[in-house]
Amino acid sequence: MEPLLGAKIGCLFALLVLTLVCGLIPIRFKWFQTATATGCHRRVLSFLGCTSAGVFLGAGFMHMTAEALEGIKSEIQNLVIQNRTKSERHSDDDADSAYMDYPYGELIISLGFFLVFFLESLALQCCPGAAETPEVQEQELGTAHELEPHSHGLLPSPSRGPFRALILLLSLSFHSVFEGLAVGLQLTVASTVQLCLAVLAHKGIVVFGVGLRLVQVGTESRWAMLSILSLALMSPLGLAVGLAVPQGDSKAGQGLAQAVLEGMAAGTFLYVTFLEILPRELASPEAPLAKWSCVAAGFAFMAIIALWA
Repeated sequence: MEPLLGAKIGCLFALLVLTLVCGLIPIRFKWFQTATATGCHRRVLSFLGCTSAGVFLGAGFMHMTAEALEGIKSEIQNLVIQNRTKSERHSDDDADSAYMDYPYGELIISLGFFLVFFLESLALQCCPGAAETPEVQEQELGTAHELEPHSHGLLPSPSRGPFRALILLLSLSFHSVFEGLAVGLQLTVASTVQLCLAVLAHKGIVVFGVGLRLVQVGTESRWAMLSILSLALMSPLGLAVGLAVPQGDSKAGQGLAQAVLEGMAAGTFLYVTFLEILPRELASPEAPLAKWSCVAAGFAFMAIIALWA
């Protein structure tokens, strides 16, 4: 077996095993169940949830959005250059500059955000009671009254939690496929191992946060494990596709399509982060500075990882 192929196969299994282990820990261990937690245990879980929210925030901005913006800008530039060389006469430089300066990346990410916003609004309009979870809502409201009896603020409704958890899984699945594809397309053993380690460093904690999120929204254990399994298979799938692609074989527009999909995935990820994860973790007025510190710590971790990822 060639060393490069062996390294990529090893990375494939490493991505699969780490994702499974990290994602299943909060699902399989009852200690992470917020329904039965009280006192200090509940407070620790709340801080852990805030840390995972910071991780999601960092993953959204420092990894998914940054990679999508870079990829879309690069592909747009390549497309403009190709069109210029194919045309018989040179096009106007000012017009080309206007095309290249337009914020396509930000537009595509925003479209991903509004796409999920539209789908969620459509689902609630057509089936207003489909996503309701009264027992979870009562539990959250009861907890809020215990923490601060005189508070008159309203918590964000958790009724959309399962839907947003599904969107979170889908956006991360898209991103994971592209991460695996990038590892599979590396040309040397050193670059393969380096990129794989960078992916593993942030993927483990992100998938742990996904498992914790599935537990917090009340997902049934078997469905939560199935969700983590499907997410764990995405990076190895992308890596396998990268192995199957001959080196240097790239079709026109393939890179642009990949960059657009990454941008849409980044937009959906940011939607779930800002409208589901952060509001839910920060809804309780208990220990606001400690929660801020946990969110900042999670974001800082992902910002540091971005130096190598």
